[in-house]
Amino acid sequence: MKQTFLSRIKRFGRNEDGQMVVEFALGVPLIFTMFMTSVEMGIYSMRQVFLDRGVDMTVRNIRLNTGANYTHQNLKQMICDYSGLPNDCENTLRLSMNPIDMRNFNGVGGSADCVDISQPVTPLQAFSNGLDHETMLLRACYMFKPVFPTSGLGHSFTKDGSGRAKMVSVSAFVQEPQ
Repeated sequence: MKQTFLSRIKRFGRNEDGQMVVEFALGVPLIFTMFMTSVEMGIYSMRQVFLDRGVDMTVRNIRLNTGANYTHQNLKQMICDYSGLPNDCENTLRLSMNPIDMRNFNGVGGSADCVDISQPVTPLQAFSNGLDHETMLLRACYMFKPVFPTSGLGHSFTKDGSGRAKMVSVSAFVQEPQ
């Protein structure tokens, strides 16, 4: 029995019929997966740059307009306008802004507060306008739909209940005196 099985394996290895089909069947999915991953990574990088730009322009606006009492909705609107992210930006963007103590800084702490569209509305975790000369940390979490959600990089993103992945941008600034 064992001898018959081994002889069949050896005969299969020597046989050259259909070998190109096997290489094609193994190689094409790998090449397509690499292609889809590179497209997903390019679009992800572009979105990240747009989000970072929107956050940086908004932080610059906050610093220059000292004394303005910005709300969460105002800052979301500014980030979406400056970044040029798609129309659903205001529904999929969540901000947290907290004062930080530079003499006793222990890191950002915890994961970013993100929106999960598939869940009921959750309140903001932390958002406060700073005092004069206070260092503030603004963290923006944007939820997006991957281009190829079932393969390559799109498959490896951690997704919420609606199939959206998260992207986080962080910026720190000092609240100028009025």
